[in-house]
Amino acid sequence: MISLRYHVVSIAACFLALAVGVVLGSTALNGTLLSGLAGEKTDLGNQVADLQAQRNALNARLADADAFAGSMGPKVVAGALDKRSVVLVTTDDARPADRDALKTLIGQAGASVTGEVQLTPAFADPDKADQLRDVVTRLQPAGSKFPTAGDSGTLAGALLGSVLLLDKTTAKPQSSGEELAAALGGLADGGFVKAGQDVKPAQLAIVLTGAPATGDGAGDRAATIARFATQLDRTGAGTVLAGDAGSAEGTGALGVVRADTAATSILSTVDNADTSAGRVSTVLALKEQLDGGAGRYGVAGNAQAPAPGVTAPAGN
Repeated sequence: MISLRYHVVSIAACFLALAVGVVLGSTALNGTLLSGLAGEKTDLGNQVADLQAQRNALNARLADADAFAGSMGPKVVAGALDKRSVVLVTTDDARPADRDALKTLIGQAGASVTGEVQLTPAFADPDKADQLRDVVTRLQPAGSKFPTAGDSGTLAGALLGSVLLLDKTTAKPQSSGEELAAALGGLADGGFVKAGQDVKPAQLAIVLTGAPATGDGAGDRAATIARFATQLDRTGAGTVLAGDAGSAEGTGALGVVRADTAATSILSTVDNADTSAGRVSTVLALKEQLDGGAGRYGVAGNAQAPAPGVTAPAGN
């Protein structure tokens, strides 16, 4: 007769055998799994190393190409803007090195820079749009006509265009020296601009900006700069809005312009002004503006070609 103790021992032996089987099975499985993961880790490490090598090679090629563009740039633009004049407008995030390099290249193209005006962060601040609009309206030169559009960017473009740019037909000032001083002084007092010394009207303008706007109101800030540059273009003989590749994104000033067919039909944009090649394109785009043309240039997906007169690669 089988006793209760026999049943207990049998059941305990079964559980012990099951536990040993689980341990042995999991040990074998873990070994296989760990071996597989180690192999995948090695493969991924090799892929990362290959990608880093490719990136380094591409960066080296880009550096060589930019160095070549820098050395050839003065020859490419020589005489393109002979005896012309350019006023330089920058946003607060534009890189000083890009600005200075552009000024040098403009001189090598035969033109002179008549002055510099920097737009402060308040200029594009949506919370200060009403204040900017009031200041601009108060400073409107006698006899000048402002557009009916009520946004602050367009109105500021009309004001600064009327005092900073020469008449596109007669090449004569559109306002007096006193009105120019009053406009720059009033905007500076309001905290909207910082003007350089002895700014004078010019035939052409470059608006140099930086990275795309971020945070609350980013789209509104980008739109203000875009509308400002577009109206500046309408007021004089030509304007180019230039920035880096990020500025061609949706919350960048160039991106806003390039999404507006009415703006792109008159205003030229260059999205790689942080490179030697892009600065050459900016100067050539000014020449194109003088000739009545406009285009979207650079390396961003919404550019039509690398530079004026250069056909874009297939698929761009």
